[in-house]
Amino acid sequence: MLPLISIFTWCLFTSSVQTHSFQAAIDVRTGDDDAMEQYPWQFDSPPLPPPPDLEQSPLEEVEDSEEVKRNVQTRQSTYDYAEVLQKSMLFYEAQRSGKLPANHRISWRGDSGLYDKGENDEDLTGGYYDAGDHVKFGLPMAYTITVLTWGLIRYEDAYKAAGELDNMYDAVKWGTDYFIKAHPSPNVFYAQVGSGAIDHKYWVRPEDMTMPRPTTKLDSSNCGSDIAAETAAALAAVSTAFKKRDPAYSAECLKHAEELFTFADECRGLFNGKYYHSDKYGDELAWAAAWLYRATSTNAWKNKAAQLWNKYACNGIPYSFGWSTKNVGVSLLMFELTGEKEYAKRVKPYVNAWLPENGFDTTPKGLAFRSKWGPLRYAAGTAMIALIASELGLRTPKYKEFATQQIHYMLGDGGRSYVVGFGENFPKSPHHRASSCSDTICGNAALNSADPNPNVLVGALVGGPGEYDNYNDNRKDYVKNEVACDYNAAFQTAVAALLHMELTPPTL
Repeated sequence: MLPLISIFTWCLFTSSVQTHSFQAAIDVRTGDDDAMEQYPWQFDSPPLPPPPDLEQSPLEEVEDSEEVKRNVQTRQSTYDYAEVLQKSMLFYEAQRSGKLPANHRISWRGDSGLYDKGENDEDLTGGYYDAGDHVKFGLPMAYTITVLTWGLIRYEDAYKAAGELDNMYDAVKWGTDYFIKAHPSPNVFYAQVGSGAIDHKYWVRPEDMTMPRPTTKLDSSNCGSDIAAETAAALAAVSTAFKKRDPAYSAECLKHAEELFTFADECRGLFNGKYYHSDKYGDELAWAAAWLYRATSTNAWKNKAAQLWNKYACNGIPYSFGWSTKNVGVSLLMFELTGEKEYAKRVKPYVNAWLPENGFDTTPKGLAFRSKWGPLRYAAGTAMIALIASELGLRTPKYKEFATQQIHYMLGDGGRSYVVGFGENFPKSPHHRASSCSDTICGNAALNSADPNPNVLVGALVGGPGEYDNYNDNRKDYVKNEVACDYNAAFQTAVAALLHMELTPPTL
């Protein structure tokens, strides 16, 4: 058994900023054809957040009245959560790379990336394209699978009610099948397929790619604890989900998860890449250990997770929950698994800080506004945390009310839907190559077209509005109008939580 030393003692503060590190590809190479992507516009990157004051007075936490509790816990939604789940699932099918299965449901997508290989010809087909591009970035993809699987484990009844349970199992397995291929030996992991610097110069369908797709490999001389640990978390989560459904596959995922964790833990270092680079890896190590505890129920992993949480993940109030920052997720998962109050004490200050009564920046129509770059994914991440926390008994009415308000803003309460193909006045021109290209028109002609995308990217959550709810449905605006696998991940899990809560109303 691993020793448990000084758990729940003084915590070292760290903070991070997560942004999609898409940069404008403005260099023009001689001889590039019309498919080359042109960026005649620029956007400022999101500002760095101020570090939280760890000595601040407690945030407001007013007890709700019994009437408020009853109204929040029994209220039925005006939105069809099952429909939202169904459509978000279709978005992930549209993002698939590789040889598509016979039952794929996106008529305008075909096989792609069939020549993705490693240095020794390892088969690296499959997985998910990251966003509106065609790179397979390891860190956000693994985060996506982990968060989606957390929702599958907790809210299987919601997926069953939506008629998407089998598709959901297929969706997370599509990710872990790829991770297993990308992990050909214990200390080797392919963290990325494709290059942002190359890929972002071309506006083409994935089926028509001809540009080079280099791979980035982690090994003992090129560590990447953040990506290796997050992938271990994803594999451990899927191992948990498949324990009864497919015990052999569950065991295979667990084997790779444990090997990747050991690699991440022993080969300490950050992934050195231009896109999706983190500034720390301790939270991913704690996150992975917590998920391995969830998968194995062993004290060794429980103690390891507690040690790593105490050292790396029990900081003050993190910037967000997302692909580069797992701190509050570790605290919530460990509280779910152990019921120990020290973990809950790290969840509540985070969610409380997002509440409008505590001064969090909020748009006039009610969106908790963390950053101008993809603000909806930040709000969705916190909404998911708040909903799970509420189910575990942490400020149940208040957190549920806040999270519901945030998700409903995205579905239409702000005056428009930000989910493609759902609700009123939804986005018609998301920044997404495959959906913007027809069989005959692509390249700059498609990028610069004033017409809606010819293929509807059903279920995709776009980046979101500005701080005054201002939004322009502009294909070229990758700050407000790009989509991404990680954008939908916490959003979908939050919607699954809301549907689950409708299916199982509390007894008052």
